[in-house]
Amino acid sequence: MFSAYYPLLQVRDVAATASFYQDLFGFTEVFASDWYMHLRAPNGPQELAIIVYDHETIPPEGRAPTSGLILSFEVADAAAEAARFATKGIRIAQPLRDEVFGQRHFIASDPNGVLLDVITPIEPDPTWLSAAGAQ
Repeated sequence: MFSAYYPLLQVRDVAATASFYQDLFGFTEVFASDWYMHLRAPNGPQELAIIVYDHETIPPEGRAPTSGLILSFEVADAAAEAARFATKGIRIAQPLRDEVFGQRHFIASDPNGVLLDVITPIEPDPTWLSAAGAQ
């Protein structure tokens, strides 16, 4: 069994990436060096680690910036967060929308191109639930 689980983003600029997540989501620094930072969410046990993509502790075949990753953040009001992201000039890859399966969300991108799916649960569409056989 493991005692913790967190994503480790491989990036070009550790400090700038950490600053982005600290400013946007309120993460606080747990550990910092010039090549690695470990952050913790303000309201829970969630953690995020950031490492320079070409650090010697990463096997050579894995030394590349993170790509193809979506981090999901559940929030109280996705619409309000979308407006807040827009005022900060953060790139929105997919505008706010409601999904039939029960999510109001938008997808933004961090400075490295990692996608951020910002979600508020909503009631699923009853017709969709019936057709999908969901409960």
